[in-house]
Amino acid sequence: MTQHLTILTGASRGMGLGLARQLLREGQQLLCISRQANAELAVAGCTQWQADLADGGRVAARLADWLAQQDAAQWASATLINNAGVIPALVPLSAADPADLAHALRVGLEAPMQLTAAFLGATTRWPGQRRVLNISSGLGRRAMAAQAGYCAAKAGMDHFTRCLALDEAARPNGAKVCSLAPGVIDTEMQQQLRSADRGSFPDQGNFAQLHSSGQLTSPDEAATRVLAYLARPNFGANPVADVRDPA
Repeated sequence: MTQHLTILTGASRGMGLGLARQLLREGQQLLCISRQANAELAVAGCTQWQADLADGGRVAARLADWLAQQDAAQWASATLINNAGVIPALVPLSAADPADLAHALRVGLEAPMQLTAAFLGATTRWPGQRRVLNISSGLGRRAMAAQAGYCAAKAGMDHFTRCLALDEAARPNGAKVCSLAPGVIDTEMQQQLRSADRGSFPDQGNFAQLHSSGQLTSPDEAATRVLAYLARPNFGANPVADVRDPA
């Protein structure tokens, strides 16, 4: 049991790509699940699945089958990182498109639950350490106008992680789980927020100010902080946490 397996969603860009790069440098065996393949990760020897997490049930079934084919005895640890997410249109809920809202909730909440269920079910008898890290957001804990879909998905992620922690605490070799807010990161998602129409998205100016004042963390630095939190000996002690919480 010397190898470490990590399954990572949303790895093709942003902080997800930063996470993948660092995990590969650490010698981890990495399975990345994203809508688009990344050429850099392909060269590095990463296993990549191109999949749309809006159809999370199909991806979860594939993951369960793949894990069932693994030799459990070779893995010192197995970790699932649910990182993928999307922002629906930046408009009040009364103006939101139902299909857009459904897509955001499928990718941001339904798929993480389905993948987590598949991962934990398939690895129940694995002897190594098991962990689930859900990448949440401060917006799961603080309401924001014109972002009901994204806020709801992240709040749901936080709360299902609390429930999951109770489940796993009652099991032999139960998984350690955490829904972690990674701080404010300079990603395409942030660019979308600060470029939005202020009339529809009242907080646009706040996001523009964060960028202009240099308060955003780079994707690579955010990835470093997230992996440092994941490596803490007490990871999972708080099922809902922030990367800036003291050790």
